[in-house]
Amino acid sequence: MEVIYEDNHIIIVNKQSGEIVQGDKTGDRPLSDIVKDYIKEKYQKPGAVFLGVAHRLDRPVSGLVVFARTSKALARLNKMFAEGEVHKTYWAIVGKSPKLGDNSGLNKHKADGSSDPQPPNLGGFVTLEHWLVRNEKQNKSYAYAQEKPHAKKAILKYRAISHSDHYTLLEVNLMTGRHHQIRCQLAAMGCPIKGDLKYGAPRSNPDGSISLMARRVEFIHPVSKEPLVVEAPVPADALWQALAPK
Repeated sequence: MEVIYEDNHIIIVNKQSGEIVQGDKTGDRPLSDIVKDYIKEKYQKPGAVFLGVAHRLDRPVSGLVVFARTSKALARLNKMFAEGEVHKTYWAIVGKSPKLGDNSGLNKHKADGSSDPQPPNLGGFVTLEHWLVRNEKQNKSYAYAQEKPHAKKAILKYRAISHSDHYTLLEVNLMTGRHHQIRCQLAAMGCPIKGDLKYGAPRSNPDGSISLMARRVEFIHPVSKEPLVVEAPVPADALWQALAPK
């Protein structure tokens, strides 16, 4: 377990792909229990340790998860997440596609590990809007261009920030929080996330992950009221390392 930030009220952890944030029907040990054990041991706390889960990441996704260490922080974080006051930035690796537009101005990573000079402007964000319908039995969402019964509107913004011969690294900002939203919307425009078989990727990743990470989280601290910006380290995987802007 990798702790990125902690204080008396919150703790932010870098979740690894394959970990579950909270207990589920699999019975696998969740990250929340691991964090509780960490707090109990580090601070020598007697009895049960309080830890509040304010949000989740899908099991095959990596990156930042914010937990509350006090009930006061949890109540305020829950409200902040519900009202869109917590800003999360994701990175996703997808296959190169004409649907992503002209990549000629982006930072190109070459086979020898070098790269072209970083351009001064990587381009503006593109907005994606869909109506998503969740299928509970399949644990999958479906995207539609028009409103459907039981559908929820999903909005995200993305931009390409680098590319190789075969892949493009996208930065994604969520405007809404829907089930599998990034995975579903990128697949709907013909750019499934690398390794995401559920949403149409041609091959799985060797470790069972999908190439999506919660890269950065920004919010006003629920207790101190100070601005907080936290970033997760880029995964050690060679492709992530090659595509990450230097």
